[in-house]
Amino acid sequence: MSNDVEIQEGEAENNTSDSQKPEKMFTLKKWNAVAMWSWDVECDTCAICRVQVMDACLRCQGENKQDDCVVIWGECNHSFHNCCMSLWVKQNNRCPLCQQEWSVQRVGK
Repeated sequence: MSNDVEIQEGEAENNTSDSQKPEKMFTLKKWNAVAMWSWDVECDTCAICRVQVMDACLRCQGENKQDDCVVIWGECNHSFHNCCMSLWVKQNNRCPLCQQEWSVQRVGK
């Protein structure tokens, strides 16, 4: 047991000396960052067309104008594709999910 203590003390002396630097265990040559994100929504699927809100709706996918497809949030915090909701509101001015009167909270990508 006393040998273990002597070895540990000897190692501590080697680590604290200014003339000796510890050997590098490895060198970092490449580093790739990975990130994840998600929409700040209650449900990530448009209840009207059943496509995820981060993707273009079915109409925009068919017409190849995916850049125009944006997400719209209601005061109830439900989200839909703006294309889908604009058609829905013409027939019924209520949220398709909670049936509250539809009023826009925000529009964005």
